[in-house]
Amino acid sequence: MSFKEDVADLAKRAISAQAVAQTEEATKNAIVMPFLRVLGFDVFDPTQIIPEYVADVGLKKGEKIDYAVKIGSQIEYLVEAKSVSVNLREAQYSQLFRYFHTCDANIGILTNGLQIWFFTDLEAPNKMDATPFFKFDLLSYDDNDLKELEKFHKANFSIENIKAAASTLKYLRGAIAFIEKQWADPDEAFVRMVAKDFYEGQLRTPVVESLKPIVKRAFGDLFRQRALKKIDTAFDGGSEETLPEVNETKVETTREELQGFMIVRAIAAEVAPVSRITLRDAQTYCAILFDDNNRKPIARMHFNGKTKFVTVFGADKEGVRHDIEQVEDIFKIAGPLREVIRGYS
Repeated sequence: MSFKEDVADLAKRAISAQAVAQTEEATKNAIVMPFLRVLGFDVFDPTQIIPEYVADVGLKKGEKIDYAVKIGSQIEYLVEAKSVSVNLREAQYSQLFRYFHTCDANIGILTNGLQIWFFTDLEAPNKMDATPFFKFDLLSYDDNDLKELEKFHKANFSIENIKAAASTLKYLRGAIAFIEKQWADPDEAFVRMVAKDFYEGQLRTPVVESLKPIVKRAFGDLFRQRALKKIDTAFDGGSEETLPEVNETKVETTREELQGFMIVRAIAAEVAPVSRITLRDAQTYCAILFDDNNRKPIARMHFNGKTKFVTVFGADKEGVRHDIEQVEDIFKIAGPLREVIRGYS
């Protein structure tokens, strides 16, 4: 099977194991070892995988890390596994930090079988960073995530390439966080930087304050324009965006419904992976669901009658009707849509 098929198979295994593999040992056997196999390692070859690896660290004697993974004679990965029920944000993994320095490993991996976090030493040599440079979620990933994960396959391993990618991802994450912050509430320095290119007068504080909502709106308008351009490219047969897969039904999914679905995906991109936003058509409406689960409704598009409207569902699963004149008006209800999506993610 291809790497993509291997990961998809592992994801199915992880979903099945969620209900039963509640201990750390069960998680390691059910998901973590198969994950290492997907990365091209023979989990039964002690020259590649060393389980319960022991390396004394200072006054700490006899501590064990779950797996040391070797490529050739060098330990490249250290893997610390937690139970599938553990939230990695709350997990303690001090052993991974200590062992990383002692073993001269290049990559630290923390996983609960569902989420896999990758660490390295971008901040200081031989000292594992406190923040992972890459997170892979078996329950929610896209093709870009797969490309990053494939870099850790034994056959592709290059620590130089991985660290270069890690550095890029780190700065990309920082840039996205900055842009999101300025989009939501542009600060004075940012408004001044933008305004100096179009405002001819002196940028005194009252002027800057009056320009803040304009800059904020400019962000929103630019986002909508780019999203609509991608949608138009998709319908014109361009390569910039591909049409989503739709569940097979006896009803016809119209161009407007597909356009509306892609607009909702564009809105959702701020708070959740777009792969989790799915479409399911019916006779009288077109449903947009989270994780293709009809118990997690996001919205229903009613475009077949004389008037168009979108029903957005809240936490209580009660729908609120929003009348629209054209499909692009879905952008006007971005707030309620993000709210329901954020509640599911």
